[in-house]
Amino acid sequence: MKSPMRNLCIVFTCLLVLGTSAEMSAQDSMEGIIAIVGREIVLKSDVDGQMEMLAQRDPKVDRKDARLRQAILDQLINERLIMTKAIEDSIEVTDEEITQRMEYQIQTLIQQFGSEKRIEDMYGMSMMRIRREFRDEIRKRLLVEKMQQKQFGQVKASRADVEAFYAKYRDSLPKVPERVDLYHIVKYVKASEEKNKEANTLAMRIRDSIVKGGSFSDFARRYSGDPISASNGGDLGTVDRGKFVPAFETAAFNLSPDEISQPVESPFGWHVIQLISKTATSITTRHILIRVGQSEEDRDRVKAELVALKQRAEKGENFETLAREFSDEKETQGFGGSMGQIELARLPEEMQTSINTMKDGAVSDPSPYAADPTKPGYHILYRKRIIPAHTPSVDDDYKQLEQMAAFEKKQRLEQEWVQKLRKELYWETR
Repeated sequence: MKSPMRNLCIVFTCLLVLGTSAEMSAQDSMEGIIAIVGREIVLKSDVDGQMEMLAQRDPKVDRKDARLRQAILDQLINERLIMTKAIEDSIEVTDEEITQRMEYQIQTLIQQFGSEKRIEDMYGMSMMRIRREFRDEIRKRLLVEKMQQKQFGQVKASRADVEAFYAKYRDSLPKVPERVDLYHIVKYVKASEEKNKEANTLAMRIRDSIVKGGSFSDFARRYSGDPISASNGGDLGTVDRGKFVPAFETAAFNLSPDEISQPVESPFGWHVIQLISKTATSITTRHILIRVGQSEEDRDRVKAELVALKQRAEKGENFETLAREFSDEKETQGFGGSMGQIELARLPEEMQTSINTMKDGAVSDPSPYAADPTKPGYHILYRKRIIPAHTPSVDDDYKQLEQMAAFEKKQRLEQEWVQKLRKELYWETR
């Protein structure tokens, strides 16, 4: 049950592998066209690039496999049919959406290859050119995704769908791995009012010193609690709107070029911000971050609160009720602290060890918890029960089967819809 649409990361990587087909001569382009879909074309190099990418990922792939080449061509045609339909239905993609997706893909490539320089070396073009060359491809991909969402975003699996899916695939479904039904109570470590005032006062003194002629870069290197930007004199580069936390972004967009802000509080601490330049959708800034430290006393206080809650649970109070009343994590608080049924193998090794030493119904000692880096804290874990690995059933694993059935239903409906588009829209192969 694989998606008929390519993962965008793979698409983008493939685009880079293909190089700049837009630079082909008109004659070369005509000779390379193997399909026309509405106003879009599919080039032989598109299929070649996909084949090469698959071969690089799996050495067993035969680059001369005619059936695989046809499958790739069919998929590319289908995508262009969906894009054509999206344009007909007036689906729109904004420049901001394109930029955000582009930057996400760039970051993915940086993680894969190590640096922007490495990407430039491998593909023989600057990052500026990469961004320019592939904006239109990103736009097209977003059109496809929005059209798919419009058509199938609300598709769900009914009980009958789940039962039919289970009856069809029950003999081929993999075993459900060992899981733990896990709950927790989270308490964040919050700095005292005194520590917050100290940080604000330091940020104000630094700001005043810079305004009087001090070097922003020097102060950033000496005082900033953001080590990455501090080494560059506080430089944060150019960042699109929506990427910074709201307090920082609002303050920065309200500045004039070269203006330095008053201290701005965010979940990370207090910022002194200098605006270098801005457009309607992006800002270039540098900052000095004064973190609000949590003292050992603050941490000990939180751990003591959690130990007290653990003791109350061990004396018979309902853990889920305690979580609803005392947990600081809003995402799980309303569900009695439920973290869901989690595969043991997917948990961090330290947490696995802790859970494996507990019995069903036991509560752990406090341990560090930082799902959100702006909110360091501690939590206690409640192991409600261990669910051994087993063959899935509708009664015991309905949620998981419901997700699989919904996915299968979407794929089936999408395939039927695409076949309908093939009859309604113009396309041809050469």
